Amino acid sequence: MCYIGDGNNMANSLIVGGLTVGMEVAAACPEGYHPDKTVLDFAKNYEGKFTLTDKPVEAAANADVLFTDVWASMGQEGEAEIRRKAFAGYQINDAVMAAAKRDAMVQHCLPAHREEEITAKVFEAHAEEIFDEAENRLHAQKAVMVKLMKS
Repeated sequence: MCYIGDGNNMANSLIVGGLTVGMEVAAACPEGYHPDKTVLDFAKNYEGKFTLTDKPVEAAANADVLFTDVWASMGQEGEAEIRRKAFAGYQINDAVMAAAKRDAMVQHCLPAHREEEITAKVFEAHAEEIFDEAENRLHAQKAVMVKLMKS
């Protein structure tokens, strides 16, 4: 599995989840935007299974699935221009897809900013997978709500 972008909550969850179930996980994040230190410390327990790099193509090498997220999440809109500069090149694009396995899946938690973290071409080619992820998340959130409302 490969994650490209901000070492935010999505990256942190994917790293912990992926390693826990036995996946090899690679993340490409710019300096200053790495995953949380506790997550990086957790990953040290999985020697040879986790890679953190600043090179998206390197992280995508031979990946079965690639994840990304927006460069500026909710509450970070004021940092958008700074983040655009910091994340330039941290994009799922043709070069990244060429490094991954030929049949690699692409995931995005949405909303997507096409031509920033993902090109429109890659997004459209993988739209069905991306929208399936969003739909599955909706059902998971509804289950959590049901559980909490019954308590």
